Amino acid sequence: MLKLRFLLIIIFSIDFYAQENNQLVLPELGDRVSGAVSSFEEKAIGKEFLKQIYFQAPLISDPLIKEYTELLIYRLSEYSEVKDRQFNILIIDDSSLNAFAAPGGIIGVNGGLFLNADNEGQFASVMAHELAHLSQRHFARNILSTQDRSLASSLTMISSIALAILSNNPNAMAVGPALLQTQSLRYSRLFEKEADRVGFGNLVRAGYNPKSMGEMFENMNNLRRLAGETPPEFLLTHPLSSSRISDALNAAEGMSEDGTKKDSLEYSLIRARLKVFYEKIPLQSVQYFQALVNENPSDANIYGLALALSTNNQSEESIKYINTLINKYPKNLFLNTSKVEILTEGKNYKDALFVANTFLEIAPKNYPLTIAKSKLLLEMGEYFESEEIIRDQLLRRNEDPQLWLLLSEIQRNSKNIIGYHQSRAEYFLLLGQNEEALSQLEFALSLTKNNFQVSERIMNQIVNIKKEIGESRGF
Repeated sequence: MLKLRFLLIIIFSIDFYAQENNQLVLPELGDRVSGAVSSFEEKAIGKEFLKQIYFQAPLISDPLIKEYTELLIYRLSEYSEVKDRQFNILIIDDSSLNAFAAPGGIIGVNGGLFLNADNEGQFASVMAHELAHLSQRHFARNILSTQDRSLASSLTMISSIALAILSNNPNAMAVGPALLQTQSLRYSRLFEKEADRVGFGNLVRAGYNPKSMGEMFENMNNLRRLAGETPPEFLLTHPLSSSRISDALNAAEGMSEDGTKKDSLEYSLIRARLKVFYEKIPLQSVQYFQALVNENPSDANIYGLALALSTNNQSEESIKYINTLINKYPKNLFLNTSKVEILTEGKNYKDALFVANTFLEIAPKNYPLTIAKSKLLLEMGEYFESEEIIRDQLLRRNEDPQLWLLLSEIQRNSKNIIGYHQSRAEYFLLLGQNEEALSQLEFALSLTKNNFQVSERIMNQIVNIKKEIGESRGF
């Protein structure tokens, strides 16, 4: 019954979404792929899939990593054949190598991809491959081929995805791509080769070293040999054959490397940042990076040591190392945002605020820096200003559940209980948990008393949510 109810909710949601936007979903004339799955249907499927990812998959909400990944993917997409460049980019909290692209412009990246891609070019080659899956509409073409070339119902696709979500494997969504290998999103070798070919062309046009894709395949092949019978999830959804490796290496042969992008400083810093993140014992992280710095005092190793020291409550030592890098790259926003975080962690609020304000004058509304400042102000008890910063970011990132969660935390600390429950409701709505959102709003409504403007707004939300819940149940 639970599975059936969930399927009905998803099926209704797509129908409701189409009505809400006054759109009649019809195949694009002359396009057999769109006859199987229209672009609109892909977006609707993606919207429901995204809710499940938000609800069940562990995500990394680190703004520095998220912004870097977003900028790289958007930059790559300019050289791709993707028509609709509105993406939802997710950083999955998993240290294994993986990435996926899902209908509706959803791109997921495991934290482990950074750890296993030695440089930005290799990382970009995987992103170019995933963008190629989107531009070549492999999801829709896969459905077309599996339905004996007849028009496929969007409900069939949604059912297969929903059943995978509700499978007996409790970890099915913990690594989102495990779901993607089921029926609808495990692509044929032909599609994988096409994604390689198209992705390679886009990668080269974007200015990356032509050898990057072949090098990344070699990294994956080494991982496969080391893994034995349990290869990385990425190699299950993207089978790696010897011909794929040789094709990538042969394509790059004879192509000039002159003028290609070098490994960016930020990419190397993110790799160090994630190594600290995934080491759960701070002292071991300090010892690891201290040994690396002693052997090779590279920028990334020094940065990793600075973060490791901060997590080990050695803030003064941490600042010395981060300042070493800032003296070398005084205007680097990534490093200066990290310094704000380190100073905040060490409760050096005055200096942290000075650095944040200084660089926000240079880069107003910078996403990672504004989030760092908001968290700093939260620690300082400056709740109103902290909340204003998050509300400003929500104007651009209104569908980011982590921002709504942070806003609710700020409001709870400021004793704005009505606001807290409203923000929590927005958070639950993005996760597709309408009943939980309804409970939050009903509690908020009970506190409004004579504030008619707020109570009317809450009532309207409650009515809409109840209507959606009722219709999804067939009432």
